Amino acid sequence: MTIKAILTDIEGTTTSISFVFDVLFPYARRHIAGFVRSNLDNPAVQRELDAINREVGQPLSTQQAIGQLLDWIDQDRKATPLKSLQGMIWKQGYADRQFTGHVYPDAVEHLRRWHDEGIKLYVYSSGSVAAQKLLFGHSDLGDLTPLFSGYFDTTIGMKGDSGSYQRIAEELDLDAGQILFLSDSREELDAAVDAGMRTAWLVRNRQDSSESRHPRCHDFSAIRT
Repeated sequence: MTIKAILTDIEGTTTSISFVFDVLFPYARRHIAGFVRSNLDNPAVQRELDAINREVGQPLSTQQAIGQLLDWIDQDRKATPLKSLQGMIWKQGYADRQFTGHVYPDAVEHLRRWHDEGIKLYVYSSGSVAAQKLLFGHSDLGDLTPLFSGYFDTTIGMKGDSGSYQRIAEELDLDAGQILFLSDSREELDAAVDAGMRTAWLVRNRQDSSESRHPRCHDFSAIRT
């Protein structure tokens, strides 16, 4: 079956894990308390604070909500309200040129090639859609957002759930077998295969000799479409 769309993860796939853990996460952690306190009248921030209350099952004070967010950051919890607030904070960091979004050169080369070949490109990450657009829009190699036709985050479902990939295929109006999913996570790839998608496992510099039903690729040049 011909591949008509490529769906890519970000962290560990197009982008160095160290950029996320050593740059983005610490930046958000340093600024999240001040950001929340200074934006309590912002409806978008208030929506996320309400979502935190729903997530924990009880109303929290501002200080308690900040504490919960910090705990989620330390746990690397894929909580949607945390991801949304992180995206708002990173927007200011990108605007102030505190950092640019890391994207592997081999990923950029092949994303551009696939785009030119007419293959539709999409992103699926646990980071919010807004955060995804910021990273690719302020990348080390320029604005890459024109390459992508759409973005998905955990509002469509968790990445380890095969139903999320089924819903993405429905959103794209494609047979799941026409979509190639790229990720560094075997759990995510297993879920995508269970939904009928084709997969490629980005292992980068890791060594793993275990059996896998996913083709291993050390960079984007090894991916077969």
